[in-house]
Amino acid sequence: MTAPRSARGSATVPVRRPMHAAPDVRQHRGSAPNAAPRRASTPAQRRRRRLRSKYLPYMLVLPAAFLEIAIHVVPMLVGVWMSLLELTQFHIQDWSTAPFVGFGNYSATLDVNSETGKALLHSFGITVLYTTLSVAISWLFGLSAAVFLQRPFRGRALLRTLFLTPYALPVYAAVITWGFLFQRDTGLVNHVLVDQLGLVDGERPFWLIGENSFWALLVVSVWRTWPFALLCITAGLQNVPTEMYEAAAIDGAGFWRRITSVTLPSLRPINQVLLLVLFLWTFNDFNTPYVLFGGSAPPEADLISIHIYNSSFSTWDFGTGSAMSVALLLFLLLVTAVYLLITNRRRIHA
Repeated sequence: MTAPRSARGSATVPVRRPMHAAPDVRQHRGSAPNAAPRRASTPAQRRRRRLRSKYLPYMLVLPAAFLEIAIHVVPMLVGVWMSLLELTQFHIQDWSTAPFVGFGNYSATLDVNSETGKALLHSFGITVLYTTLSVAISWLFGLSAAVFLQRPFRGRALLRTLFLTPYALPVYAAVITWGFLFQRDTGLVNHVLVDQLGLVDGERPFWLIGENSFWALLVVSVWRTWPFALLCITAGLQNVPTEMYEAAAIDGAGFWRRITSVTLPSLRPINQVLLLVLFLWTFNDFNTPYVLFGGSAPPEADLISIHIYNSSFSTWDFGTGSAMSVALLLFLLLVTAVYLLITNRRRIHA
């Protein structure tokens, strides 16, 4: 019997051999022959897991809490104890011999009729004025620069880098440079104001002593602080939707109207924290006046931090200096608590 041929002639039709069927994997899914059965945990193991999950957060916080106590809490308590002693240069070697005076150092410090109280009150007034002006100007500069840099334009990254440079520089190097700039005879400030612009007639002014020392200190403080305000406000503006500005522009709102109706209300949470941080930093600022004036600030720029330092280390009266420090701490805590209470109430009513 002959094989069948195709219509084209002698070419034979290939015969397709059936392939072996693949095994059905679904039949063996989840039933591996060599898989060991999962053992149930014992009550002791479950108890250990519960204890581990319960105490693990406390174990993670323990190193930070230990360092916080060692670096901040213990020195603060030692300072409070020193404020209750008549700790002078005669007893600094052995504190046990220092007489216990209780609140005598506080009464002498806060007595405005005494020389110590008058000097502290004068320093406190200068610090309040210095802090108010520095925080207000720094915040205003930071807000203006952040709004200016909000829209993209050529060179924005370069300007932002230049604006943030003072915040990145080391404090001592930056303030020492400003000290050279404010020199009376060789400083760049007098060279520009007197020689180049002719804005000052007569002799060159002194910037690091006398009445001008306050303004020189304020300039350095604003120069160091406003980039931080710029950084925080710029971060806050990233969360303001552009649709809000577009809707305000469609409604006919001008530039200042958009600032007061859109920008400032949107930045309210950022500004609440920013102003508090700037206030605390500036009020406690010690490095700037210490480096700028060489440790002995003139009376016109006698900030309370420098005043406490001189009262402690220049006169070796550590008891009075500690009492001033504790009083300053209580004042800052009170101001912070009142500020947070007022801002939280406004936020709740809003």
